[in-house]
Amino acid sequence: MRPGEHDRARGDAVDLASVHRAFTSGNFTFQETSIPGLLVIDSKVFADERGSFRETYKRPDFARAGIDCEFVQLNQSSSVRGVLRGMHFQIDHPQAKLVRVVEGEVFDVAVDLRPASPTFGRWEGVVLSEENGRQFFVPRGFAHGFLTLSEHATFVYQCDDIYHPGDEGGISWDDADLAIAWPSMRELGPEAPILSEKDRHHLSFRAWKSARGLE
Repeated sequence: MRPGEHDRARGDAVDLASVHRAFTSGNFTFQETSIPGLLVIDSKVFADERGSFRETYKRPDFARAGIDCEFVQLNQSSSVRGVLRGMHFQIDHPQAKLVRVVEGEVFDVAVDLRPASPTFGRWEGVVLSEENGRQFFVPRGFAHGFLTLSEHATFVYQCDDIYHPGDEGGISWDDADLAIAWPSMRELGPEAPILSEKDRHHLSFRAWKSARGLE
C-alpha cells in the first residue's frame, strides 16, 4: 500500500468504510471499523476568510458514541519522515487513547490484544493528517503505533491513565503473524523505518502470546 493511497485499512487490507455504521452526535461523526470499539472520528470544520475552527473533543458527544473515558494525560510527539513508533502498550495499566495529527501525516495502526475478543490479533490502520483532521480512538487492550509519511509530523494523544515507567510492553512492528500492511518504506527514504533501540527488540506476537499462556 502506498502512502496516502487508502484512508483506512484493516488486517486483510480491505477498505470497509462503506459497510460499517457511522454515528453522528453534535459536530462529530464516529465511524465503526472491523474491530469492535475501535473508532475513526471526523469533526465538522467551520471556515471563513479568517481561518477555521473545529471541535476535537466534547465529552457528551463522545459518551453517546460509547467513548466515556476520563482522559488524564495529554502527550505530544514530533517525528521526521520514516520514523516508526510501535507497537506499544502498557502491561498492567492499559490505556485508552484518542490520537490525532496536528502537523503532517502518519499511518496509524492498532492491534487487538484482547484475548476474549473475536478480533484478537487483528489490526486496523488509518491515515491521520493535519489536512483531514481525523482522529482514532484506541480502547484499552490494544497495541498502538504509527509511521510518519510527511517530512515532519506532530502527533497528539490523550490517555485515560498516566504513563507508568517500567510498565511498557511491545510487539514487533513487522511481526509475520500480524502482517501489518505498512506503506512502502522505499518511498520514505533509504533509512526507513527509523526505529528506537527499544522498538527494534520487541517480542513477536507468538512469543507474547506464549508468555501470557495464550499459545
